[in-house]
Amino acid sequence: MGEIKTRIYWLMGWRVVIVTLLLGLSLAFQVTKGERVETFYALIVFTYAVTILYAVILQHLASTEMLEQFAWAQITVDFLIESVLIARTGGIESPFAVLYVISVTVASLVPRRRVGVLTASLCIILFGILTNLQLYGIMEIWGWLPHPRLGAAETLQAFGVYALVFLVVGFLSGALADQLRLADQSLQEKEQGLTRLQAFHENIVHSISSGVFTTDGNGRITSFNPAAQEATGYSSEQVRGCPWREVFHWHPGEPDEDRAEDISDNVRFEVECKRSDGSRLILGMTLGPFHERGEKTGLVGVFKDLTQIRALEEEMRRKEWLASLGEMSAGMAHEIRNPLGALAGAMQMLRKDLQADETSQRLMEIAVREATRLDTIITEFLQYARPPALNLAEYDLNKVLAETLDLVHHEARARSNVTITYTPCVGLLPAQVDQDQMKQVFWNLAVNAFDAMPKGGQLTIATGCRMVDVAGRKAEVVEVSFQDTGEGIPKKNIDKIFLPFFTTKRQGSGLGLAAVHRIVDLHGGWIKVESQEGQGTRFGVCLPRTADSGIRLWHEGREPWKRS
Repeated sequence: MGEIKTRIYWLMGWRVVIVTLLLGLSLAFQVTKGERVETFYALIVFTYAVTILYAVILQHLASTEMLEQFAWAQITVDFLIESVLIARTGGIESPFAVLYVISVTVASLVPRRRVGVLTASLCIILFGILTNLQLYGIMEIWGWLPHPRLGAAETLQAFGVYALVFLVVGFLSGALADQLRLADQSLQEKEQGLTRLQAFHENIVHSISSGVFTTDGNGRITSFNPAAQEATGYSSEQVRGCPWREVFHWHPGEPDEDRAEDISDNVRFEVECKRSDGSRLILGMTLGPFHERGEKTGLVGVFKDLTQIRALEEEMRRKEWLASLGEMSAGMAHEIRNPLGALAGAMQMLRKDLQADETSQRLMEIAVREATRLDTIITEFLQYARPPALNLAEYDLNKVLAETLDLVHHEARARSNVTITYTPCVGLLPAQVDQDQMKQVFWNLAVNAFDAMPKGGQLTIATGCRMVDVAGRKAEVVEVSFQDTGEGIPKKNIDKIFLPFFTTKRQGSGLGLAAVHRIVDLHGGWIKVESQEGQGTRFGVCLPRTADSGIRLWHEGREPWKRS
């Protein structure tokens, strides 16, 4: 319906233009000759008035059938106006007979087949009536249709030529109009098909679970599908126009990047970058050329978030290593610990019985002390490799921590210039934990903070709750933080602090923080570490409120020892 209404508007517009040009020029010519031009005035005024009326009526037509009838009514009125003009300006000799040809052509805008032939036939009938009236002088007495200067035969011949022209123009204009409609219909169908295909492809890109992005020739991102936004945490508006290497935190000089500079084939690689919140993100990416019309215009990248998979693989490798370590620890306990105990006991007996000099006594004390320290290391190692089963129950972590703080305060008094600030949350802090092992976690973290402040400082301990996003759903966790003002952890060591036997202390065994991580991991929690050299370190122990909440350390997209 919108198409035929547009054509009617075109019909009205052409009518105004033609009347303005032809009748206006003729009017000017007649005025210069000093002749009376009342008919021209009347026709021009009538044409403008009826066009305004058409525009008003057109606003109230709501169906296609009514619009077609309205178009035919306009065409009929046009033919009548043209007939009046021809009758007033000489009939068969009138220069305005060409208006019939224009009307036949314009009438083809009406969306019906054979319109051109029908309108041409109507023109022939009207022009034939005018010719006969002129030949017989029926209207000559009123000053209309004066007797032609041509003879009867010449008049009929002129009429035949006009009739032939009307028919040819009607046939051609109708045929051309039909072809135009068919071409327009075919174009619309192809456009609709292309639109559906484009929408189908867009739906595929938006529905696919893999991240997809495209770039221009300069490597700047032009599109970023929803899966890519979810994986990286960036919205499409944030990354559009940004270099893809910056978005994925690509480091210059890596071999894969050099290959990505001029890609002619697909390149598959794995990249470790960061989400928008700074958390760890591992992507398996396929990068290839993006072609439009046979020419390379940019790059297209498809990637999958492998963070959880890699975290699970690392967790499985760690568990396998611990299982092997547990098997080895049984033999170590039998082969080393028992002889070591016998050796320490023998040295203590010798120290009591022998009357050795001062140097020998001091050496004996060193031997006994080191044997005892070695026994302690073996004990810690066995506890780490073969931790006891969890005895989970619901406890108030504020109360568990308060009981541990009695020992922590006693240890702090043995240190120089160390103060402790405790800020518990308001109310209870319930969680499913093994209180004995959790006390060991709190004790180890506090002692580790003291060791990081050899010249003194402040240890701030706080508790609280926060919400985390776990696999698309919200979950509540409790957090106990230990923040010191010590030396801080060097960046090169931040990934190693929870590994067994890694330590920077002269007297440390390297098993304290490893045991902390082991116990927290068994509780289904994780540890956040934030540290700056020279400014201190913050350890945050995050635990689920219930043991069956399904929250694991890899659900936050980071390893537990990674900086948050």
